[in-house]
Amino acid sequence: MTVSWFADIVFLFMRHLRITLRMPVFLVVSVVQPILWILLFGQLFKSVAEVPGFGSAPYLDFLVPGIVIMSALFGSAFGGVGILVDLDRGVIDRMLATSVHRSALILARVSLSGAIVLVQGALVLIVAFCLGVRIHGSIWSLAELLLTAALLGVATSSFSNAMALLTRRQEVLIAIINISLLPLTFLSSMIMSHSLMPGWIRTVCKFNPVDWAVVLARTSFQGDGWIAGMPYLGRLLLLLVGCLYLATRSFRRYQDSL
Repeated sequence: MTVSWFADIVFLFMRHLRITLRMPVFLVVSVVQPILWILLFGQLFKSVAEVPGFGSAPYLDFLVPGIVIMSALFGSAFGGVGILVDLDRGVIDRMLATSVHRSALILARVSLSGAIVLVQGALVLIVAFCLGVRIHGSIWSLAELLLTAALLGVATSSFSNAMALLTRRQEVLIAIINISLLPLTFLSSMIMSHSLMPGWIRTVCKFNPVDWAVVLARTSFQGDGWIAGMPYLGRLLLLLVGCLYLATRSFRRYQDSL
């Protein structure tokens, strides 16, 4: 059963990957957008590093982990749109008539989101190093950074798929995503140090999953690794499990409604 379940995930993963590769506009945007963020925010806020209390690191060194997390957040937040398209076309209903494992229908989608996040993050790091960002720690530190982004990406995609299955309307899903993304982004330390934030924003950051990922990614990028950021890693893993559970339960609810 385990082999069959894994084979279903791989088969569906490759199906979704082929569909994604047939949309060159999506691929170009997902690659170019985070690079533009580095260039834009790097120039716009570079003088912030000179403010007392910010820290001694150059702003680009501070910014890069935040951009990797930002690309993970924005790149996976609309993952639920794909399942809505398949619902409208009857693809999901036809798959339910086969012997495919039900959980594989969700896990394949969110796994693709995680894989795309890894590729985006690697490209962001390559561009950052070309711009003169210093390499901190070891290759494993960079791997930890990318895995942190993937954890957030899979969790976000799972939540998006859950909302898609519960609402079943693209307009509602997009509204939920749009009303969530910017507050989660700017109420975190993606582009601004905690030390320069108003007190109430620092308090909100403690409960913001995006800030957990940013802090953990920045800790890894600085060479301190996941051990130093273990509390944030634990919270992210709990978030991932919770979002996956919500997505699978939402899918079961959809099945029961048929």
